[in-house]
Amino acid sequence: MRSDSLSISGGRMSRLTLGALLLLIGMAALVGTALAWVDLDPPMMRALEGGAICALGTALGAVPVLVIRSMPVAIADCLLGFGAGVMLAATAFSLVMPGIDAAQSIGLGRWGAGGLISFGIMFGAFCLFLLDRKVSAPGPELLVGDPAHPHIPARIWVFVIAIVAHNIPEGMAVGVSAGGAMPDANSLAMGIALQDVPEGLVIALVLAGAGMSRFKAFLIGAASGLVEPVAAVLCAWLVRLGEVLLPLGLAFAAGAMLLVVTQEIIPESRANGHHRLASAGLCVGFCLMMLMDTALG
Repeated sequence: MRSDSLSISGGRMSRLTLGALLLLIGMAALVGTALAWVDLDPPMMRALEGGAICALGTALGAVPVLVIRSMPVAIADCLLGFGAGVMLAATAFSLVMPGIDAAQSIGLGRWGAGGLISFGIMFGAFCLFLLDRKVSAPGPELLVGDPAHPHIPARIWVFVIAIVAHNIPEGMAVGVSAGGAMPDANSLAMGIALQDVPEGLVIALVLAGAGMSRFKAFLIGAASGLVEPVAAVLCAWLVRLGEVLLPLGLAFAAGAMLLVVTQEIIPESRANGHHRLASAGLCVGFCLMMLMDTALG
């Protein structure tokens, strides 16, 4: 009897997974068709496409929650380290260095360009620090749900909201790079989409582990990346309002991403004692993003 129930459950999970993949394929096709009809100029369209790719990466990452109950902690830490490496390389090669070039192109000298980018980095980190304090502020342990369904603690929702908030600077980076017609905008979007995959999986696994149905956890994990195309299009529009906004926007996004990596991702990847795996993942992610930036940029 137990083997029969397991077989039925396995078959149901397989159908759910197949359905989720077909849903994502259908949504990707629908979005692609819609983009063909949207009348945007090339930089704005490039930002929208890059943001959509990042959102798709998050959605794909949430799919495995339909077939697995949990992920080995060592693998999760390695993936977090990998994401940290990708974001560090993207910050350096796709945001800071192009930002300095953009600052020099508007007439600033080396010291002036470096000072402007430093100001932007510090301002971006400071703004995200304030946002992180607001999102992560401790509160009462409220319960969400009704007696007929499992309760999801409020701290779980705070965690999900924090991940979503941290997706905003990633969308900003894509939008600023595309809006400024930077040559490495494509590699930046692909790199961020790559590191978004484990983020989508983490959100879905946390919600499923707290008692939410797997399919609902998948939907929320997949939807968590939708802030990225919105932020990308908004920032692509903003950087076109003035020349100085391009280097400032790149530096602002770099500062926000640096704070996310150093304050959240790297400490979390090493919190369970898997320091070597996390460091190896970081190095691999950094090198992969650097190669993508060189090849696609």
